[in-house]
Amino acid sequence: MFAEITRMRNIGISAHIDSGKTTLTERILFYTKKIHRIHEVRGRDGIGATMDSMELEKERGITITSAATHVSWKDHAINIIDTPGHVDFTIEVERALRVLDGAVLVLCSVGGVQSQSITVDRQLKRYHVPSIAFINKCDRIGADPFKVREQLVSKLDRNAVLLQIPIGLEDKHLGVADLVSMKAFYFEGEEGRDIRTADIPKELETEALKYREILLDAVSMFSDELMVAILEDHVTEDLIRDAVRRGTISLKLTPVLMGSAYRNKGVQPLLDAVLHYLPNPAEVKNTALDLDHPGQQIELDPDPSLPAVSLAFKLEDGPFGQLTYIRLYQGAIRKGDMLLNTRTGKTIKVGRLVRMHADRMEDISEACCGDIVALFGVDCASGDSFVHPSLNLTMTSIYVPDPVISLALEPVDNKASNNLAKALNRFTKEDPTLRTYVDPDSNQTIIQGMGELHLEVYIERMKREYKVEVETGKPQVAYREAISRKMEFDYVHKKQTGGSGQFGRVVGTVEPRPDGTNEFINEVKGGRIPKEYIPSCEKGFLAALKQGPLVGFPVVGVRVTLLDGQAHAVDSSDIAFRTAAKDALRGVLRKANPQILEPIMKVSVDGPTEFAGNIFATINQRRGMIVSSVEDGTYSRVDAEVPLSEMFGYATILRSLTQGKAEFTMEFLKYGKVPASIIENLMEELRERRKNE
Repeated sequence: MFAEITRMRNIGISAHIDSGKTTLTERILFYTKKIHRIHEVRGRDGIGATMDSMELEKERGITITSAATHVSWKDHAINIIDTPGHVDFTIEVERALRVLDGAVLVLCSVGGVQSQSITVDRQLKRYHVPSIAFINKCDRIGADPFKVREQLVSKLDRNAVLLQIPIGLEDKHLGVADLVSMKAFYFEGEEGRDIRTADIPKELETEALKYREILLDAVSMFSDELMVAILEDHVTEDLIRDAVRRGTISLKLTPVLMGSAYRNKGVQPLLDAVLHYLPNPAEVKNTALDLDHPGQQIELDPDPSLPAVSLAFKLEDGPFGQLTYIRLYQGAIRKGDMLLNTRTGKTIKVGRLVRMHADRMEDISEACCGDIVALFGVDCASGDSFVHPSLNLTMTSIYVPDPVISLALEPVDNKASNNLAKALNRFTKEDPTLRTYVDPDSNQTIIQGMGELHLEVYIERMKREYKVEVETGKPQVAYREAISRKMEFDYVHKKQTGGSGQFGRVVGTVEPRPDGTNEFINEVKGGRIPKEYIPSCEKGFLAALKQGPLVGFPVVGVRVTLLDGQAHAVDSSDIAFRTAAKDALRGVLRKANPQILEPIMKVSVDGPTEFAGNIFATINQRRGMIVSSVEDGTYSRVDAEVPLSEMFGYATILRSLTQGKAEFTMEFLKYGKVPASIIENLMEELRERRKNE
């Protein structure tokens, strides 16, 4: 069984939107004989790509949810997760990378390293995932894979090394020259199935030798045997591959391959590279937290004979019950086994165990460590750990970014209201970045998400899957409030209404904290406030920070220091000190020069250079600050910081001003102060909205 683990790979396909991830995955499925016919992302046949199984994905030509599949290539089992490229669905990338052992970073040979490529790179580094870069679309006008390799070095700080160079580019792209074997690969026959190997063309020999020297120089750092072989002129393909593998797994090297997935070129060598250079589950160090000894980490052993440890990383609630995707890190799971959910303390029995292929499933009787499979009919949350009942371990959780935009929903009738509750219950369980609550003042249902597209997709899914017709209010930005000067407080809460009263005195300071987080510091000496009441004070302070003095938004970036106080032997209690702390802070916040903060987005706009002036104008009109602009031949890229409140409807404006040729991505960057020139209007608008709600 352990020998099988060495012939297993768990990989993700990640990239900026429109780099060709789903097209590449479709070719991988075809060449591994998982499907028998290739369908395009925006296919004219009305079928669409296999991994885009949702109707909405096929219509829009984008990936919305990550999809898992399982293929075989040269006696190796490969679990593949195709992830979305749009920043609004970043949680899908986040949780996929949390459970993967390796990744293929897809880059467009024209667009190069784009804004979402940087986000994906940051996610790969966060989870220490070794990766291979695949420069796609070498057949497009303006393709330049050498420039993209340089961007990998300069923009992503990667030690990127070419393993291939292209044989022709744009409409003359015929294949790739492999620098390891020093052979040329041509992809011929029906849909590129037949690979013809030949000598590297004479006109490319000098260039191939030059890049091979660069390759050997870079990878010899990871292998003494290769270094000796270079000196003695006995270099073999196996020695090079072993050195590249070591460098890749140690996260110090990024092998670069290339081709054109759409034209069926370069995909099979990429699959070979996945086997050669990305780690198997036994080569990746995974740890769990020991709940019996807080703070202690246990290294997991990918041995199928040990007690099972697994992580539920993705949920799908379908018509036949909940489908829970899990990654096994240790042991094996069989039908009928008992597993413990360490978050809830409940034990479940494994009923149906399946292996996924997009939206289709194949029943299996057991799964081994390293596998990515799914459980049917298990009630749990995303990020729960399932372990053998003899263990008390939990896997580390998945990073979940905070939502930045909210929208009011109003169902049109009672039936829609009931279905809306069902839809939101399901979607918020599946997607941790989608949140919902009922506004206590207006009684409206509010949904929060990562961007306009994110919320738009879920509203469309409510209509299609739950027949919910809703009216939407204008998106509300998640504003925050902050203070700008240090203040002292000395507050006494005293209440006497017959019998035992309430008494609590709190003395301290409140001051701005630059990093935007809130902090409570207890510096009470000599037992002036009994220890048992300190947590009550903290709860009171935190409660006061939930509603700011200006418009009622949460207050951020505050440090509260409790210095002194006074208690009464009879009248002091938890509630007395909580009330004292809450009222003290509310009173002092009003005097600490409060300000309104707004979310500032990092916006990257890509478009033809001829429209650069229009792009600059659209950003300036939106109170944007341009950080950098790069002209690269016929294309320009503008990076800017723009308030989220100014970005609504930007996609439509940008398309109309650039003839539909420019695109943009945005992600949350920071909270920034609202300028004095518009703060009065904003406060009036917010007060009016709250009054009308």
